[in-house]
Amino acid sequence: MLASAAALPVLLGTASCRSEDLFTGPDPLAGPPSPAPAVVTLQAVIAAEHTMIQLYRAAIGGDQAAARAHGLGPLLAEHEQHLARLQARLIVPAGVQASPSPSPGTTGAAGAPRGRVTIARLRAAERASAAGLVQRLGPVEPALAQLFASIAASDATHVTALGG
Repeated sequence: MLASAAALPVLLGTASCRSEDLFTGPDPLAGPPSPAPAVVTLQAVIAAEHTMIQLYRAAIGGDQAAARAHGLGPLLAEHEQHLARLQARLIVPAGVQASPSPSPGTTGAAGAPRGRVTIARLRAAERASAAGLVQRLGPVEPALAQLFASIAASDATHVTALGG
């Protein structure tokens, strides 16, 4: 049995056949399949949430008075909850590492945001996050769309809480 499994690629190669000619479904010799579009979308949203958390941490670390005045601690905690809910939805196969990274240009070395993180920058990031999540609702399954919509609504309330 083991010899026949090892000989399959050789037999297919010598017979000028492709494995998809013999099997229905994905080609077992073509390597792992690419992730489903919903998985790619979820990974992108997780990366964006990581970026938002880094922005809040930088803002809190950079200006404690503004952080207290605008209640940044509770808003950061909400983003951490959003991240936990999003990550709970991502199922990663064994042997695959899921480490979405923040988008280029938003953060510098070691994930720290570039430049000073002001309240205005946080408001703009919250607006962009809410809009981006709403744009992603259509192609995902209803349960994931509901989660995205909930997070988008939360981000929109953060804009108001930040004075925008």
